[in-house]
Amino acid sequence: MTANFPLKVLSVFLAFVVWFAVSAPRREPVSERAFAAPLSLVRMPRDLAITTPLPDTVSVRLRGRVSDLRSLSSQNLEVTLDVSWVTPGDAVITLSPQAMSVPPQIDVVAMEPTKLRFHVEALRQKVVPIRPFLIGQPPPGYTAGDPTLVPDHALISGPASQIRNVTEVATERIIMTGRTDTFLQNVTVVSDSSLIRIIEPQTTQATVPVNPEIGPAAPVTTTTDTAAETAPQKPKGKGD
Repeated sequence: MTANFPLKVLSVFLAFVVWFAVSAPRREPVSERAFAAPLSLVRMPRDLAITTPLPDTVSVRLRGRVSDLRSLSSQNLEVTLDVSWVTPGDAVITLSPQAMSVPPQIDVVAMEPTKLRFHVEALRQKVVPIRPFLIGQPPPGYTAGDPTLVPDHALISGPASQIRNVTEVATERIIMTGRTDTFLQNVTVVSDSSLIRIIEPQTTQATVPVNPEIGPAAPVTTTTDTAAETAPQKPKGKGD
C-alpha cells in the first residue's frame, strides 16, 4: 500500500488540475458590454423599396464571461431582420434578441431602438433623357459644340413618389480642360438619388466636338483706279 501512495497522490493532483481547468470558466466573473451591431434587412420584395432612413447599426447590450465578451466585436455581430412580409405603406418591426446571432454562452440584455418604423413604396419604371455632364472649358482659341450621346435615353427604376419627379439622369463627369480635338468617350450613366436605379444602359458613348474658334472676318478693301481719278483733265479743244 505504501508503494502505491505516490501514484495515488499523483492521481489526486491530476484530478485537481483537470477540475480546476474545467471549472475555471465557470468561476470567471460575468460582465456586460455594449456593442454597435450592424443592421441587415433580408428578403426584401423585389418590387418594393423602403423610402425612409433606417439606422445602420443597433445598440445592443450583451452579458457573459469577460473572456467571451472580449472575443466579440461589432464586425462579427449582426442584427438580421426578415422583411419579406412588408407591403406598401407604413411598417413597424419589433426588435427581439432572436434577431441577433450570438454564441450560446452570451445573453442579449437590451437592444436600442426596440422598434423600427419605416415607409414602403412600390417601384416604378420610366424612360428619361441622359444629359452629358461637361466639366471645364477647352483652352483659349477652341470652342466645344453640343455633345451627342448614343444611346441618349435610359430606363430607370425607383419609388413611385420619387420617380415621377425625375426628368433626366446624367453621365459621369466629362473633362473638357485641355481638349483641342473632337473626341469620343464611354461614360457611366449615374443617378443623383440612392433610391433611383439605372436599369439600362449602364454606359453611353459621348461624342464631343471641339473646334478652333473662327475670328472676325477681315474688312473687304475695294480697289479703285485712283490714278485715273486724280489725273488732271485735259482741256477740251474747239474741235472736241
